[in-house]
This record gives sequence, structure tokens and C-alpha cells, in this order.
Amino acid sequence: MADEMVQRAQRFINTTYNNGATLGISKLAENGQTGWPVMYALTRALQYEMGITALSDSFGPTTLGKIGEKYGKLDETTIPSANFCRIIQSALYCKGYDGGEIDGKYNDRVKDAVVKLNQNMGVSGTYPGSSLWPKVVKGLFNMDAYVTVGGGSDTIRTIQQWLNGRYILRKDFYVIPCDGHHSRDVAKSMLFAIQYELGMADGVANGVFGPGTQSGLKSHTVTNGSTGVWAQLFTAAMILNKRNVPFGNFTSAVQSGVETFQSFSKLPVTGKGDFQTWASLLVSYGDQSRKGTACDGVTMITPARAQALKDAGYKYIGRYLFNPSSTSLPEKQIQPGELATIKEHGLSCFPIFQTWSRSADYFSPNQGTADAFRAIEWAEYHGFKPGTIIYFAVDYDAMDGEVTEFVLPHFRGVMRTIGENSGYGVGVYGPRNVCQRVADAGYAAASFVSDMSSGFSGNLGYPLPTNWAFDQISTIKVGSGAGQIEIDNNIVSGRDFGQSSFNPGADFGGLDTDLDKDAYRDALLKDVQAYLVSIGVPETGGENWEPDDDWATLGGISTTKAVDLVLSADWLFTSLARQLKLRKALIQAPVLWELRKLNPFDVAADEAVKKGLDDDCSTGWGQIFAWVTIDARNYCREQGIINGSPLTNDDIPIVWKQLNEDPTYNIRSVAYLTIYNAHQIGAPRPSLTSTPAQTQALLARYNGTGGDAEKYGRELLGLYNQLENYNKLSRG
Repeated sequence: MADEMVQRAQRFINTTYNNGATLGISKLAENGQTGWPVMYALTRALQYEMGITALSDSFGPTTLGKIGEKYGKLDETTIPSANFCRIIQSALYCKGYDGGEIDGKYNDRVKDAVVKLNQNMGVSGTYPGSSLWPKVVKGLFNMDAYVTVGGGSDTIRTIQQWLNGRYILRKDFYVIPCDGHHSRDVAKSMLFAIQYELGMADGVANGVFGPGTQSGLKSHTVTNGSTGVWAQLFTAAMILNKRNVPFGNFTSAVQSGVETFQSFSKLPVTGKGDFQTWASLLVSYGDQSRKGTACDGVTMITPARAQALKDAGYKYIGRYLFNPSSTSLPEKQIQPGELATIKEHGLSCFPIFQTWSRSADYFSPNQGTADAFRAIEWAEYHGFKPGTIIYFAVDYDAMDGEVTEFVLPHFRGVMRTIGENSGYGVGVYGPRNVCQRVADAGYAAASFVSDMSSGFSGNLGYPLPTNWAFDQISTIKVGSGAGQIEIDNNIVSGRDFGQSSFNPGADFGGLDTDLDKDAYRDALLKDVQAYLVSIGVPETGGENWEPDDDWATLGGISTTKAVDLVLSADWLFTSLARQLKLRKALIQAPVLWELRKLNPFDVAADEAVKKGLDDDCSTGWGQIFAWVTIDARNYCREQGIINGSPLTNDDIPIVWKQLNEDPTYNIRSVAYLTIYNAHQIGAPRPSLTSTPAQTQALLARYNGTGGDAEKYGRELLGLYNQLENYNKLSRG
């Protein structure tokens, strides 16, 4: 919603600083909406008016120091010019306060707004009256809120105000938001507060949980009956970790909350605010001297190392299913015989799946689907039994917006694939916020928390996830000689104990692999084009319509486009073929054919269903009916090939919509229909050794029965052979 006074502030900047390009001020959209561009422009304008030559978006030490040096504080007696005052008035409006008409006068309305701002920040006891002190000005020129926003906690806001009021005069303590939400700034302010109370001088206190802070906290245990600042700091830390206790004195209610927190975090349940509890509340890794019973690492578990780990009290070992690099960390992937060694020593293993996963652009629904298929295959290869939880990695500091846009859709793909195609469970490895949000979305049963990365924004200010299984807190070395091994030391919640016995490893020899597109795409396209022309299917158009723009507009696809679409989903065809142990050309051929043969009648049929004029029609890449998909999926479910609830005709609308809008669902359904078709014609389930005659019969049944279907089978067998030629080359 546009705010008229914010709009006037934007107009003031645009008109007053029209040489903004020189000042580094971009022309603002006069939309009445506050945001960082407005704050940056106001900051630069303020710096310009103070005579600073190296202008910056940042309200840093130079800007802060210059205010104190030149004016001491800002009010009607010290503000140097009308435009300087207008900048202050504009900033007030952008913060939601009355800026007094942006008229260049530090009038009563401005004074009242400043009084209110100081009160909201919690600093009115230190800064009474209507003057703006330098640190308050710094807090005015950012996007922090000083009122409870977005479902924030009033208790947390009280803590934020208390911290501001108590420590604002310390050199390195700046005004923190008072918005009712825990955050990175609030977490760091708590560490500064503790360091100040420990007696650290300005310049020594640094907001880092270092040896001095840890040593000091060991002599500041708080217990039932404790009062004063240490009780306040401890209860504040509890509340910031989403523990429902009163802020202030250490009461019986606080003791009960502490016991619950200690039990949840697997700390000794003392009911006291002892060092380990302080540590777990203040930093994600807590007390790194804690000894876990789980570990993970990139080193093979040999008999000597297994014994060393067992002797050191470790029971559960996290190991990687797969290593995409053939040169880096050669023992990262589970090695032959390693799980047998783990079992023989009475240990358990929990599997981790990671390829890259270190930036937002890695994550997508398709990548999640591909990762899940690959993880299933590798878990079966190593012999992990159904029921095993596989931890999929998010190995970077994902911002909250990136979790929404990239990570959650990725895990939706993981969950759907693991759930439909295996008996495994889904876990997530990553920072606290990532783990909790993936869990809240229903995409992970357990979390493996990367708490060693305490500086991650996804760890700072977030409590331990509710479904945590393993908490990674330190890197240590265990054992000596041949048994020495470096591990990440993990605390165990008891939510997952991994697996202590394993199936014989699966054999994946002879299965299809991803097509080498660089080597084979052009040749494959040329051969497919030549074959289709030989049976009367040109590059564009068809028997009953002209290859003109109208046909293309209605949805027609050329041979080139159809081939490239199929190759764009090669990863999925490969994954399905490997999972179902059949040739991927058997899935590709009908999809490629149906894409190429798409015609105006198909488009019209889709529109009729969308408008409610029809219940069902063949649709999507594979041109499948919803009722056929339901039959095929139900059959595969009954055979234990896929998982899921039975579908009925009542599900036709939702199944049709998925077939129409989601190519991955459509292609999956083509694969399941191929298996169902074998059942329908009384043929063996398709396999790596299906004969040409069996393949042709299956392809024919894709189109139904009768003479037209038989012709369809003959034509598609030729297309199958073209695709299989290049799939075979890639396998080789």
C-alpha cells in the first residue's frame, strides 16, 4: 500500500539530489513504499550534507562518527540546514513516524516522533527528550522495525528493548531491532551483553563465543531463586530459543522450562543454567567439548578405525552414498566391504546423499527428483534396507527466501520420488532454519543439523529443529596409528539410529545411463528425422494439416523440438529406466511420438476438459488419459512397484491436471503404463532382455488394440531402435 508521505520523501530525494548519479543515488520510484533503495538514498544524502566525500549505502563508522563530531546530537539547535532536516523527516516517515510535513523544520511533530522512536527502541532512559543521538540516527536509517511486526513476540520485543536500554552506551553495541523476532543481530547482541557483564572492556568484547566468554560463563550458573542481570540474560536466552518461560527472575517455572530444554537438547537434566545450557542457548554448536555418540566423515571405516570409534563411545556413523568426483576425497563414498566392517563391530550407519548442493541455483523440483532416484539406487547398491532415512544435503547458508524459492520445491521432488519409488525415508542435512522449514513442509522425517557453522544466518537466531536426529557440533580426531580418523562429532537425539544390518548389494550392471548429448544429440536427431520421413512424418506438419504458422500456433511441435524436449528430460527417462530395470527407449519412444504428432484436435480436447465440457482426454507429453493412468498406477501399486494410496475415478480431475501440467508426472505415468500394458497383453514384465517382438507388442498396446494399434507398434519399434542405438552407445 502506498504511503503519501513516503512518496513525498521519495520525491524530495529525486528533486533535491537530481545529480544523484554523481552521488551514487539512483532515481527512486515514487511509489510510496519504503525499502532499502530509499534508505540507501537517504543515507547518501545525509553523508553529502555532512560533507563526506566518499558516499556509501552503508551507515558505517565514518557517518556515525561525523554526527557525534560535528553536532553531538541532532535537534532544533544543531541541525545545520533545512535539507538536512528534511532528510531526517523523510527517514522518520519511512519508519512510520510523523516527520512533520518534510518542511525542513525540527518542529513539535518531529520532536514527538523522536520521543516515540526512543521509547520504541528502549533507549528513552538513556536518551530522554526529543534529541536524536548518533546511534539512534543509525537505527533510523535502516529497515529494522521498533514495533512488533509479523506475528512477533511482545516478550521478545521487551528483551530487545531491555538490551538496547542497558547497553547502548557501550562502544560496539548498536540499536538492535525491537520487532519481536529473534535474529542474527539479536543473537550477537546477547553475546556482547554477556561479555559486558563479565567485565570485558570496549574493544575486548567482540560478540564472539570465545575462550574468555566460555570461561566466564562457567562461573555464572543460575538456579531457581537467582535474580538480577544474570537471571535476566539467561531467561532472555531461553525465550529467544522459543522456550515459554517468564523474562526476569529464575523461578520454578523457569526451572521446569530448563529441564524440558535440556532433555530436548540431550544435555544433562540439572534444571540449572549451567555452562552447557548457556552454551546451547547462545551458539548453535553449544559446548564443543561434549562427547557425541554419532559421527560422520569422508574417510573409509576400516576395522582399525571402527574399533577406535567404538572404543571412543561412538555407535552411529554417517557415510556418503555417492561421490560425484573421481579424484576429490577418494574415500568419501561408502567403500566395498565397509558396511560389513561397521556391522561386525556392532556399529550402525546412516546414509548421506550429496552431489553439489552448495548454492541456491542447484536446487529445483527436477534436481530433487533426480537426486532422489540416484539416492534410491545407491542405497540399494550398498544394501540399505527399507526404513532407512537418507539425509539429503543443503550444504550452504541458504537465506530464508532461497529456502522458499529453491530448497522447498527441491525437497518436494525428493519426497515425492522417495515416497513413490522406495521404502526409504527422507532426512535433511543443513542449517537449523532449512531443517525446520523442510520438516514443517512435511518433506523430511528427521534433521541432521550443521550446527558447527554457527555464523550461518540459518543457524543464528534459530532454535534446534523439532525433529533433529543428529547435531553436528565439532570436528575432532579419534584413535591413533592405523585407527586414527578425523570425524565430525554429533550429538544423538534418538530419533534415528541408522542401520546395523544390510541387504546384499544390488547389481546395476547393464542399466541405461544419461545420454552423452554433446556427442550424440545431432546424430540422433538426424537419424530420427530420417526414420520419421521414411514413414511419412516430415520435420513439421502432418497428413491432415498444413505445416504453417496456424498449425504451430495451435501447438504443433517439429521433430527437432520433440527430440530436444525428450533430451531435456533424459535424466528422468534414465532414472525411471534404472529404477524399473527396463530400457529407457521403451518410455522415450511413445513420448517422442506423441509430442511430434500433437495436433489441433489434441489442443481442443485439452481446452474442453479445462472448461468442464469433458471429463477426460489424452493429454501432456505422453498423451495419456487420466483413467488409464489410474489403472496403471493402481496395478503398479498392487505389484509393489510403486507406493501410494489407491486411486479411483473420483481422482480423474486431479490426475488429469497433473498429467496436463507436470511433465515429470506424465513421464512417470508413461513408464508405469508400459509395465501395466505387459500385464494387459499377458506378456512378461519389460526388462533389459525384452525381445523386439515383446517390445513391439508393448508399444502397440500403448495405442490400444486392433489394426491401428498394430501399425502404431510397428512404427514406434523403428523409433525405439533409433533411440536405443544411441542409448547403447552411451551405456558403452
